[in-house]
Amino acid sequence: MRIIICNAQVPFVRGGAELLVEGLRDALRQAGHTVDTVSIPYRWQPHQHLLDSMLAWRMIDVTEVDGKPVDLVIATKFPSYFVQHPNKVVWLVHQHRQAYDWYGTSFSDFSNTPEERVLRDQLIRADTHALSEAKAVYTISQNVANRLKRFNFIDGTPLYPPSKYSGELYGAEYGDYILSDARLDAAKRLDLLIEAVALMQHPIKIIMTSTGPLQAQLASQIQHLGLQERVIMRGFVSDDELINLYAHARAVYYAPFDEDYGFTTVQAMQAARPVITTHDAGGTLEFVRHQHNGLVVDPTPQAIAHALDAFAGDMTYAKTLGERGPVSVASIGWEQVVRALVK
Repeated sequence: MRIIICNAQVPFVRGGAELLVEGLRDALRQAGHTVDTVSIPYRWQPHQHLLDSMLAWRMIDVTEVDGKPVDLVIATKFPSYFVQHPNKVVWLVHQHRQAYDWYGTSFSDFSNTPEERVLRDQLIRADTHALSEAKAVYTISQNVANRLKRFNFIDGTPLYPPSKYSGELYGAEYGDYILSDARLDAAKRLDLLIEAVALMQHPIKIIMTSTGPLQAQLASQIQHLGLQERVIMRGFVSDDELINLYAHARAVYYAPFDEDYGFTTVQAMQAARPVITTHDAGGTLEFVRHQHNGLVVDPTPQAIAHALDAFAGDMTYAKTLGERGPVSVASIGWEQVVRALVK
């Protein structure tokens, strides 16, 4: 088949959605299909630009390219699913969350004004229409499917994406640090981790990789609490280095707020590392079971510190829970994804 994958791109930002699109492209090509990706940059401030981005995608008709038909279009995150095609399938990463489940929280940039409320209603109605056009709607997690049903009254089938490191991750000796590779932004709640480190009883190190808009703020927090020797901000690391960090970690911290999916969880379990997360972490909880392959605690520094100490002070406990990780994510693979999306 000739297949186009659609993805909305925030310039200069690379995250899980981009990895998903690249992985899907490669898996479809390996399965024998002719595949390309189409991406359009989008802005959301001021909010009128959201409507502009929706319209931009709506004006694109990729039924054929250069006189040759396109058999299938796979749309991913907002607003790529506004693209027009008679055989459109959606693998929903997420919608514009500031107007959905984040609305009314500190994570949303929407205000409670008549103008903003009207814009939000327009966005949700338009989303519902565009998503209803799809021949099938899959979501990257049950959590995303639940939101889709709650706000748009549309059923979605969970279809978990594999990590780009699938087949490369491995577990080695349980080391003397706890790893966090989450992007440094507010929704990942790394400030809670830093506060928790200040309350720990066992002086194990924390290694934080990645970059993000809160990098300077988190560095300042570490310095203010005098944790420069305990919390190491490594920034961007190579793929090989990240795989090695997973392999030797004592455990992995990943406690975002209501996460869509979270590759970190899957990667930690493939590397046989227990995961520390929270009761409100969203898609992460579809894999982490408390005291089975990780610890699920309240989103407070005190509770997180206790969980960190549980692994920092007992390598055997970390090993016991970590070794249950691989089987928890063993069913996630590109073969299953391709089979579902291409029919």
